[in-house]
Amino acid sequence: MIRNIVRVIITVLAGAIGFYLNVILMRLDVLQSLGWQISPIWTFVAMVAIFAILGFLIAPASMRGFLKMISWFDARMTKVPTHDLIGGAVGVIIGLIIASLLSSALRGIPIIGSVLSIILSVSLGYLGLIIGVKRKEEVLGFFTFLPKFKGDKGEKGKGKDGNRQSLGAALPNYKILDTSVIIDGRIADIVQTGFLEGTLLIPGFVLEELQHIADSSDLLKRNRGRRGLDILNQISKEELANNVEIMEIDFEDISEVDSKLVRLGQNLGAPILTNDYNLNKVAELQGVKVLNINELANAVKPIVLPGEEMEVQVMKEGKEPGQGVAYLDDGTMIVVDTGRRYMGQTITVLVTSVLQTAAGRMIFAKPKALVEKKSIGLSGTNEVNALG
Repeated sequence: MIRNIVRVIITVLAGAIGFYLNVILMRLDVLQSLGWQISPIWTFVAMVAIFAILGFLIAPASMRGFLKMISWFDARMTKVPTHDLIGGAVGVIIGLIIASLLSSALRGIPIIGSVLSIILSVSLGYLGLIIGVKRKEEVLGFFTFLPKFKGDKGEKGKGKDGNRQSLGAALPNYKILDTSVIIDGRIADIVQTGFLEGTLLIPGFVLEELQHIADSSDLLKRNRGRRGLDILNQISKEELANNVEIMEIDFEDISEVDSKLVRLGQNLGAPILTNDYNLNKVAELQGVKVLNINELANAVKPIVLPGEEMEVQVMKEGKEPGQGVAYLDDGTMIVVDTGRRYMGQTITVLVTSVLQTAAGRMIFAKPKALVEKKSIGLSGTNEVNALG
């Protein structure tokens, strides 16, 4: 029914175009110059009929093309940040206002006056759109009297960070979650502590990836995916300190989920919560802030200094000959020099050095008994040398 109504409207508009075109031809005396002696009434009827028939025939294709254009436009608009849309809309409105003021002078020009007015409106509207998007910070600056757009200009930074801070008041305090940090599960405990502020944003493509993992034929992947979905349900239902928002957004020109996360972080000016080492590095290279759960876990681990004693159980062999490997309660690996002989035993070790990286922390130690034996032997040798 709606399609038929739209088809009738297109037919009527096409007939109106034929009528208007005939008026122009009559004013220019085109038919008389060609020697055609036709009654004006019949020319109007003929032009309206021809264009109405053409409009009726091309209406279905026009509707399909229009719907495709709307779908394409909607898909592109979902990728544009809100502040770009606001700046562009304000620019278009200002451009059209200026065009309407200037068009009154152009309408007096015979024949082409209306055409020039349309061209001027389109040109100034497009120019306003470009300026509004490129100068969005200044455009939004005019709306600082509104609470949503009001920001602390005194703390405005420089470069990209400054631009994000100036627009931060217009956007929620998003923290974007990636797939790995959801499956990891520690994010729920961190949120419960209240240390993490803002809104946890879960993009639609991340949720889709979790669903694919949960439906995997591989048992391990399936369990990991289901664990991630359980964590999301836990965060959403338990009224934790943070709001949880699922954003139905996708970037069709990008296939990798990590690249989509980086693009979303750039568009929103929001940090990415992850424990993926590679995503961490890629995002930092592209200027996106990263909150790494592993770095947080390393930061809150007890500090171990060289020379300290600790009791550990040697669990397995190390990579190097004679080495043994033990673990602290928090999972920190301890490499015990000459510890292979103590496998399965709980011994006291002395810390020799600590290696800290973004991927984790590693402690190197030696058995205390071995160190004491060496020190006793060294002191005995010194006494013999002193006695001569």
